[in-house]
Amino acid sequence: MSTVSLRQTTIAAGKRRSHFKKYLVAYSFILPNLIGFAIFTLVPMVFSLALSFMNWDGANQISWAGLDNFRRLLTDETFGISLRNTLFFVSGNVPLTMMASLGLALLLNQPLRGRNLFRTTFFFPYVASLVAVAVVWNMLFFPSAGPVNQVLISLGVQNPPRWAASVDWAMPTVIMASVWKGMGYYMIIYLAALQSIPSTLYEAAAVDGANGWQKFRHITLPMLTPATFFISVMLIISSFKIFDLIMVMTGGGPGRATNVLVIHIYNTAFREFRFGYSSSIAMVLLVMVLGITIVQFYMERRWVKYQ
Repeated sequence: MSTVSLRQTTIAAGKRRSHFKKYLVAYSFILPNLIGFAIFTLVPMVFSLALSFMNWDGANQISWAGLDNFRRLLTDETFGISLRNTLFFVSGNVPLTMMASLGLALLLNQPLRGRNLFRTTFFFPYVASLVAVAVVWNMLFFPSAGPVNQVLISLGVQNPPRWAASVDWAMPTVIMASVWKGMGYYMIIYLAALQSIPSTLYEAAAVDGANGWQKFRHITLPMLTPATFFISVMLIISSFKIFDLIMVMTGGGPGRATNVLVIHIYNTAFREFRFGYSSSIAMVLLVMVLGITIVQFYMERRWVKYQ
């Protein structure tokens, strides 16, 4: 081997060692999070997938069930009610939260006095304790002595709603609480997106004679597409997974009025100890969320394409 070839080989080996050290340092930073993800998320997901084809009560031996758990879903009345309740919550919570957060962002993006204070005030419910929020909302909407019904009675309403204690009003009450708690977070995202829109676009539109609605329709909304897409995906996923707010406010009741899929999964697994059947419900929920997310990605690409 010539001296030149030996030098090139040595240089190449040194570069490989340098790259290996860089990769080693990089992976050492993400390794703790990766280990946590594998232990607390990936392994339980794989085990839940396998368990959906099994029968297990946590005490006796696991037995093979095949597709029996999924066939049972077709005749499970509580599953059907939970699915309808979940879809009702998603269809109410997602658009209302998006509209409320966008409206707040548009308002607080204006040069108002004390707008930073208002931004902090509207963001505060998101970081507040969810249990505290649920308890306060239950107190506000308490049927007999809550401030909301007292105001309605003073305005002449003879029979105000029983809110979370009513089969008809329980889910709307939970949706209102969820919108109030989450809109501040998504308001911040919309604010960041609004402030990234070049002012020259609005100036050019004003020169062309565009009014406020035309500016919003043809400039603001298209420029907010990435933020709207992100918010819609996050909202839909979190809405399908709603559990803690409903558990504290209503416990899935009254009756089964707010018994959503995750509440049904919890009751089936940890109260009835049918872990295999509860895992099959969880797999159905996973497929639903995955399918809707894929459709959202497809629609987002088409929306951007035709802008």
